[in-house]
Amino acid sequence: MRHKVKRKSFGRKAEQRKALFRSLARSLILEERIETSLARAKELRSFVERLVTLGKKGDLSARRRALELLPDRKVIKKLFEDIAPRFEGRNGGYTRIIKLPNRRKGDNTEQAIIEFVE
Repeated sequence: MRHKVKRKSFGRKAEQRKALFRSLARSLILEERIETSLARAKELRSFVERLVTLGKKGDLSARRRALELLPDRKVIKKLFEDIAPRFEGRNGGYTRIIKLPNRRKGDNTEQAIIEFVE
């Protein structure tokens, strides 16, 4: 039974999963649009939206909390100075997931594009 299980494990240990989402979030913040599997995109959405909410607060405490979640100063700087100010009047829903019609050739998984809403 899956009672109280909120996240997918992706067949990885907790440290590996954390590293996966840090890497995906880093790529999304730097590129502002990435292509990945649909399941990863759905899980990444909540991780990135939490970071953007911290970026909107903009104080030192929020910056330190964001650095705990994503320890890369260059990425956090871009998040706080470029991306978060775009969403000042928005209360959530900072990302968009677009399903792609074709599946990945190797394992036939659904592909999606995740990007920031303009």
